[in-house]
Amino acid sequence: MPQLAHLVTTIAAPLAFSRADDAPHLECQLGERLLVQRGDTELIVQNLDPSATAPVRFPAPWPRRYGHCAVSPAGDLAVFAGLHALRAVDRAGTVRWEVRHRCWAGCAGYEDFTEYADERDHRYAGSGSAGFSADGTLVWAHVRGPLAHDRGRGADEWLVIAAEDGTVLARAATHTAAAGSSHVPHPDSGQMGLTIGEGQDGSALRWGRWDGRTLAIDSFGDEDRVMLAVSPTGDRLLTVTHDQDTLALHRVTDGTVEAELSAAALPRHPALDTGHSETFEDDEVQAFFDYEGGFLDDDNAVVGTAESDEEFGTGRHWLVDAARMRLTDRLVYPFEVSGLPRALGDGTWYTVSATETALHLWTV
Repeated sequence: MPQLAHLVTTIAAPLAFSRADDAPHLECQLGERLLVQRGDTELIVQNLDPSATAPVRFPAPWPRRYGHCAVSPAGDLAVFAGLHALRAVDRAGTVRWEVRHRCWAGCAGYEDFTEYADERDHRYAGSGSAGFSADGTLVWAHVRGPLAHDRGRGADEWLVIAAEDGTVLARAATHTAAAGSSHVPHPDSGQMGLTIGEGQDGSALRWGRWDGRTLAIDSFGDEDRVMLAVSPTGDRLLTVTHDQDTLALHRVTDGTVEAELSAAALPRHPALDTGHSETFEDDEVQAFFDYEGGFLDDDNAVVGTAESDEEFGTGRHWLVDAARMRLTDRLVYPFEVSGLPRALGDGTWYTVSATETALHLWTV
């Protein structure tokens, strides 16, 4: 039986729909929900607690297409991961610190965005990313090394940085050639997940552990997987294979796969039962998992097949028994929703409206 989703609330995006702005998203950190949206000139962060003050607007040092950004759990510090540097900006708009590194586009180095704004190589360069630890004291950053004060050939590096003053506490090579990356936080501030996209070469998964002295990186067998989420207790992590045909539940301690769910278990899209399925090949009608999904709680996850469904109609979302990696139900909504489901780990998930002007928060 399909599971009816219950609408908790609808939240207006701080920026109106524009091609110059990213879609808004929610982050659940330290028990608080933060609404985050990156515009071309600023990063807006709104604490959704009713007692919270007005949104914080962090001025952006470069347009959004030239890097990524991360916000602290308290919403008081933003880190912009650009092509040449990591730059931390506080809520007053003051640059708290900067860590410079080798250019992702391979240039000799520029000091200011205006120097490379019109260069094609910079516009289409690869990029790194940054993520805050659960307690906000550390910034984990994936950069193109070496750092500004080093010599040597460029290589992808993972840094652990003190959020307070930008001190680089540890660094290690990831042995990748990134086109892009994203961080997946863990409840323990000394641990962090990292997914590194390498274009047609696949996706590398890295797990970092920082004990206050040494940064250790585990590749979990160098499997070609995308990391989706860490369970609320931090014991398990959810991945999908790069070809999107298998979801897996792993132990965080060593990456061992405890259970898997094959896309072969997904029912065909209902539109294919209208008599037109003979016009498609078998591999065209087989649904596959999206590169998005997460834990509602330790026992349940929500995932989507929107990308593979779009040719046939509305994209579908699914509840999954996370412990056994079994399909539980298909989610149905009181009105049509678009895009992917994004779980927050507190029993809720959200979807973004088709115009990207609002977020819908859901529970079962």
